[in-house]
Amino acid sequence: MSSGARPERAGGLAAFLRSCVATPLNLALTALALLLIAAIVPALIDWAIVDAAWRGASSADCPNHDAACWVFIRARFGQILYGGYPAPERWRVGLAGMLALAALAAMTAPRLPRKPLVAAVSLVVGPLAGAILLGGGVFGLAPVPTRDWGGLTLTLVVALGTIAFAVPLGLLLAIARRSSLPVIRWLAVAFIELWRGVPLIPVLFMAVIMFPLFMPPGVEVDALIRVLAALILFNAASMAEVFRGGFQAIPASQHEAAASLGLGPWRTLGLVVLPQVVKVAIPGLVNTCVSVTKETTVILILGLADVLAVIQAGAADPAWLVGDQIRSTGYFFAGLIFWSVCFSMSRMARRLERRLTLPRPQARAPRPV
Repeated sequence: MSSGARPERAGGLAAFLRSCVATPLNLALTALALLLIAAIVPALIDWAIVDAAWRGASSADCPNHDAACWVFIRARFGQILYGGYPAPERWRVGLAGMLALAALAAMTAPRLPRKPLVAAVSLVVGPLAGAILLGGGVFGLAPVPTRDWGGLTLTLVVALGTIAFAVPLGLLLAIARRSSLPVIRWLAVAFIELWRGVPLIPVLFMAVIMFPLFMPPGVEVDALIRVLAALILFNAASMAEVFRGGFQAIPASQHEAAASLGLGPWRTLGLVVLPQVVKVAIPGLVNTCVSVTKETTVILILGLADVLAVIQAGAADPAWLVGDQIRSTGYFFAGLIFWSVCFSMSRMARRLERRLTLPRPQARAPRPV
């Protein structure tokens, strides 16, 4: 094995298979897992592929039996992706998605000059460019009100917008909680404990229903912006606790070493402490981001047509009331969407974590005398 090899990849598939039968307990758990797979996977393949309806354009092409109806997904695919977004303007959604993927690729590139600057610019310019493209009203783009946003587009806007603003706000709260100034520290503690101590749904109802009652007459804030603000504040408190755990994992010797080099508090924080905090906090941050993505489904109770709401509305259409297979297929497809997004996030985080984990230097053999 080369000096740069990582422990988790040392054995590969052969080592994994040996570990499955290494002990009697591992052997029993492996056998149980194989039995579950044998009981579930063939039936799932029959339901989703073999017996499923693939061709057609209406509910008449879906037989009323226990099998998936992918005709329903094909017929509603545009609404599932875009909701009520005008068809002639959907290219703007695609362009915004391409810009988001380009920014993500730039931030995760292994070798990129001035990557911190690129990441900062992406986090600032990216949401602004996305809002201009989707909302329009400037640069000759036709305005599209947020009430027409929906489907997967709205789900990703809410999830990515929440993550993009909650992560830096959570980091600032974690730094403020460790401040030597009592006023700043206790304000940060009060903010974090307040938002961590209330359920999400009442917070969203307060933002959508109660908040307009406190605004002056004639002043109205868009419902989507209010929902985003509530989700950002709610999840920033959780992000702050994740970062606080990362700060506590950094030994005091790191601060002492930075002080011995003549670094001030802020340079120590930016050059020594924060890179290590981010590395330690990555698993917790990814877990919170996955939770944020999944909890976006609660916005359907507020009247926002996310991907799950679009599927529910399509399954309730009288033209598709031919059996339970329509609703089951819709929910199964929604589950695939959320699983794909969350799994991709976890894999990118694992890749970033492995990249930040430097291999230990090999001890050199003593020279012969």
